[in-house]
Amino acid sequence: MAQTQTELRTLLRSIDHKGYPAYKSLAGVWKFDRYTLVIDHVQGDPFASPSSLHVEIPHTLARFPAAYYEKDCARTALQDYLVRQMAKQFEQYNFKAKGSGKSGLLSISRCGQAVLERSACQITKGGLTVRFHVGFPAFGRTINAGELDKILFDFLPRCVENSLFYARLDAGKVQAVVELAEDQEAVRHILKEEKLVAFVANGSILPRKSGVSDLPMADSVPFTSPASMERTFRLPHRGEISGMAIPEGITLIVGGGYHGKSTLLEAIQMGIYNHIAGDGREFVITDDTALKLRAEDGRSIRNVDISLFINDLPNKKDTAKFTTEDASGSTSQAAGVVEGMEAGTRLFLIDEDTSATNFMVRDEFMQQVIIRDKEPITPFLERAGDLYEKGGISTILVAGSSGAFFYIADHILMMDCYRPVDITDRVKALCREHTAPRVQAPGFAIPEFDRVLPAFRQAPKGRGRENRGGQRDNRHEHMKTKSYGLESFSLDREEVNVRYLEQLLDTEQVNGLAHLLRFGLEQVLDGRKTVRQTVQEIWKVWEKEGWKSFSGSYIPCGLAKPRIQELYACLNRFRG
Repeated sequence: MAQTQTELRTLLRSIDHKGYPAYKSLAGVWKFDRYTLVIDHVQGDPFASPSSLHVEIPHTLARFPAAYYEKDCARTALQDYLVRQMAKQFEQYNFKAKGSGKSGLLSISRCGQAVLERSACQITKGGLTVRFHVGFPAFGRTINAGELDKILFDFLPRCVENSLFYARLDAGKVQAVVELAEDQEAVRHILKEEKLVAFVANGSILPRKSGVSDLPMADSVPFTSPASMERTFRLPHRGEISGMAIPEGITLIVGGGYHGKSTLLEAIQMGIYNHIAGDGREFVITDDTALKLRAEDGRSIRNVDISLFINDLPNKKDTAKFTTEDASGSTSQAAGVVEGMEAGTRLFLIDEDTSATNFMVRDEFMQQVIIRDKEPITPFLERAGDLYEKGGISTILVAGSSGAFFYIADHILMMDCYRPVDITDRVKALCREHTAPRVQAPGFAIPEFDRVLPAFRQAPKGRGRENRGGQRDNRHEHMKTKSYGLESFSLDREEVNVRYLEQLLDTEQVNGLAHLLRFGLEQVLDGRKTVRQTVQEIWKVWEKEGWKSFSGSYIPCGLAKPRIQELYACLNRFRG
């Protein structure tokens, strides 16, 4: 039952100068004039992770137009905008309350250039919920109630009022956020209708400020589509927009070094996300199932059918159920293709620079020296055509070392000083003057995707609890999760490496993956379900209940929704 803000203030004053654990008595629901404050979790001391709080505001008070959150794309964009507004407010008051350790900290998710669905803000039928962290002040480990009083009764109400109520915001900016999201969603719908895999609007700014900054590079060359690939679409709010539309099939990107090949591919691979206004890539839109492939030496592979690419190994190892704890570049990339197919991708994105050369192509001279019967690898060059024709999976490939890819490409773009030039007709004419390499191998078949992973058995922790009958209950406790930026996360002592999942762009997505995978291991993986059934069941729970089923006693700030493709990837890389 909710208590009043007056009761909170009275309780706060009663614990002043007591030991820090007395702060625990503040956990609960407190009714303020225009919102409800919930203190979900109180930190153990001023040097520990800060306390978790959230505010709830009904729609009758927040008063955002219902049209702004009825569609998923608009709702996600509005949530993202509100988190950014709250973050700006917190910057004014962060550490203004004094004390030891994290005393006075006010923080919420730090949003980047992309729009992600985050636990920090959720808009439901009932209203808004915004989650954040507060460092409860103390001197040493003695409570300083006066400083927390400033936060809860002065700083926080100002932040909430100035960022979460429609009447206090710039209505034009809020409308622009929603309309941009709806226009971006319209482009995604057009891609599916028109059998396109990506769109890059004219005027887009693709280069980034630096390798450690995702901001647009100043004074960079705006993107201009080749006339032959330019399309114009009409969007619901923006009106007409023109740019390069990449059709389904195989598209090759070539050009000299430092002319923008990888920059274009990187923009396309991040086109799976919507971007905020001013990013430069607002209308770089890609099929949202697109998967960036690369070699991953040393990764684990379990029961994956890589026989499309690798067969007849000298050690007689079964490649229809290939397992290894230390994959080579070629076997890891072969597994990546098959796992991507299993995850439902419709577009592979490949940069030759980060690929295993022997997996991608074998030139004619090498084929003469090493006869096919002695080479267990069928290169991607010889499978790409069938992947599209028979599997419906397109490829966008950056290449610079082998002309063999010209023979399989439907469209060929040459990057010249960051400007794409369509050279398809000219290159195809040259191809007719040369002997074509082998570009198709026999025996193409879509794998069955019926592999079953063994049930996950977690050892009970501690002594358990006594139930009502006085008996010891040894049910498993939740595995502890910890993330290490965009490098990896751990479940108890088992680390999952996500370093090479290049389409992850936020550490909160890694946190989210850790929670989803933990739920899958503990609640779904039973030794009978296939990988697909396991992932789909996890995803179904998320879509129905959100973070509630994955987060324990309360939903923390600091989680962002990943894609289902990355969930597949993490399950495939879990060694436990």
